[in-house]
Amino acid sequence: MNKGIFQKMAAMTLALVCTAGQAYAAHRGENHTIVRERGTAQANIRDRVTSILGSTEPPRNRVFAPGTSHLMHRWPVESYDTGGTLLFSDSPEYVKETGILYRDTVTGDARVLYYHLNDTAQPKKVAVILETEADLATVTVTRGAAAAPSTDYLHVGKETQIGYFDTRQMDERIYVTKERPRLLTPTMNVAVLAPGQLVYGVYDFHTNAPVRVSVIMYGADVDPFAFLRTAHVLPRDEVALRGTFRGMNRMITSQKIYRPTTDGAVYFPIGDNLHDVYRSGIDATDGSVVVNYGNYGILYQINIPTTGRENTRYFLSPLGGVYAGAMRAESGAHRRMLEIPATRPYFGDQTLPEAPNVAQAREEGLLFLTQYTELSDLGTYASAQPVRFEYSPPGASNLPVNIILMPENIRNH
Repeated sequence: MNKGIFQKMAAMTLALVCTAGQAYAAHRGENHTIVRERGTAQANIRDRVTSILGSTEPPRNRVFAPGTSHLMHRWPVESYDTGGTLLFSDSPEYVKETGILYRDTVTGDARVLYYHLNDTAQPKKVAVILETEADLATVTVTRGAAAAPSTDYLHVGKETQIGYFDTRQMDERIYVTKERPRLLTPTMNVAVLAPGQLVYGVYDFHTNAPVRVSVIMYGADVDPFAFLRTAHVLPRDEVALRGTFRGMNRMITSQKIYRPTTDGAVYFPIGDNLHDVYRSGIDATDGSVVVNYGNYGILYQINIPTTGRENTRYFLSPLGGVYAGAMRAESGAHRRMLEIPATRPYFGDQTLPEAPNVAQAREEGLLFLTQYTELSDLGTYASAQPVRFEYSPPGASNLPVNIILMPENIRNH
């Protein structure tokens, strides 16, 4: 081990000691934190977090005894993008007038994600409308969910992901003709957004012919199909989070086999735009190049090869702030949905501020795991049995996150 690593370890240890008594959430550097809430909505969430917790003591995880810590190394992973087309509609996020929020035409496998808040003074609805120039287009919805609209944005984000990662299969067929456009799901014309409420939905589908997909916000008492005939495309907001992205799934694996007994605790980041790069696409409404800051709507399929007699334990740790979502785990014939976190509505609100030298060390591949590291348990699995996780950044939450692998009995290492 070289002198530079010793210096980084010493600096990290000092930073941990200096910040261990602090109990408030702090944002990371601008290059690494994606903040989903803005303005008064963000302040309201912080107020709710403070009132619910009502504590000045940072939460301690149950993995480590007080005063103990483990040095983690970043695990080498490779990724590539595959799959169909993602249509991402999140701009304008705070919608101040009715209109078309996003629109493009797709064929084959596709996913639509919409995330919009009613920033008007009247009740509204948000719907996804399917149109075709073909004689008949069959759209098969294979997966998806949308939480009930609410002003509790973290709850909306988590509930949508719980539905999306549910292990039950969907196979709903929609028949679209030239004369008869259709809603992606009938409930879209039922759910009403009161002023200030958020709606967030994610749906996977397949179409056997070209279908134009339009995400619209319209009056609660208006026919959506009649509205679409005269509606105009709304301009993007300053964040510009909308577009079409080819390759809607990201596969993450490793050529190196993880052995818990010898490799100890390791991690790899998701959503940091350094080791996990944000996707670029096209805004089909004007042809401009856009970036999906946070890779929202991208489905990560994580499969790290493991081996050995000792079981491997997996965790997700938030780095950017408040976080609430879900995942799916598959091992052998077993599939289950995982709430993130499972024991609280959300976490990450009391992650300690990260000193610049600690952030630099983390980016270079070193990180301390302590009793104050906020963790959501993803389960313990036999290292000889492959396990695959599905993950997607949840709406209303912050990035990046770390995925952590460690021996089941890390206290003995």
